[in-house]
Amino acid sequence: MTATTPSLHLPAGSAAAGSYALEVTPESAGWGHSGLRILELRAGGSSTVDTGPDEVLVVPLSGGVEVRCDGETLVLAGRSDVFAGPTDFAYLPPGATAGLSSEAGGRFALCSARASRRLPVRYGPAADVPVELRGAGRCSRQVNNFATAGVFEADAIIACEVITPGGNWSSYPPHKHDETSEVESELEEIYYFEVAPGPDGQPGLAYQRVYGTPERPIDVLAEVRDGDVVLIPHGWHGPSIAAPGHDLYYLNVMAGPGVERAWRIVDDPAHSWIRGTWADQAVDPRLPLHSAAHTSPNGAFPS
Repeated sequence: MTATTPSLHLPAGSAAAGSYALEVTPESAGWGHSGLRILELRAGGSSTVDTGPDEVLVVPLSGGVEVRCDGETLVLAGRSDVFAGPTDFAYLPPGATAGLSSEAGGRFALCSARASRRLPVRYGPAADVPVELRGAGRCSRQVNNFATAGVFEADAIIACEVITPGGNWSSYPPHKHDETSEVESELEEIYYFEVAPGPDGQPGLAYQRVYGTPERPIDVLAEVRDGDVVLIPHGWHGPSIAAPGHDLYYLNVMAGPGVERAWRIVDDPAHSWIRGTWADQAVDPRLPLHSAAHTSPNGAFPS
């Protein structure tokens, strides 16, 4: 499969559908497992979500929301924006109908993955989200591991949030997870971006690179802006580059065909040496962007 920027970079608004500002399904992406919708609700607004064959995570990007499903009512306090720290979230099983309503309005990510087990509706508290500081120096970033393997139980979905201070690189060194082995998991991945504006509201920008191997070529070098998406069916991905003066947020949604729900990656060997430079550098003092109760430095993965 040869893929280029136009097919895998979805500018904000280009994948809107019905009541969703963004809708990526396995069918629209041309793959088998991962999906993402962005629901915008005005003050007092409501929406009905049918999960169908997917398990779904309701993740507030801004604002709070009440979620009613399978006789449960979950009240998500949410947050003012994606740079304000981790949020609480809700888990919805496949084959469910959920009612979402927001008194003040907001924007909500519906992260999804095809699922074979039906787990119960659950609430994920913001206080339980492990916050990790990865890399060092200009490769420093913050990862909110709200639904990664080993942190939150799910059937297939893996999801996290990455905050990159302006001028820094994340998803570096470039890495991939498109084969099944003892050191790698096969996972499709969605990157959803938000970019902090400048001091007078100037729109920000960032860059995302994806490239493949001779056997499986892929070629993306995208200038991404607020609300854009990049789809990663396979290949090396990274860096994600935040322009100076504009902090970068991205939401990662992953799932794949493996029986084991695991996130194993391999670095591009041409760039893996950069890890050896981090021991002599401090983590960017701008991080974390909030006061986290569960903050740990330099995790094993490069997102």
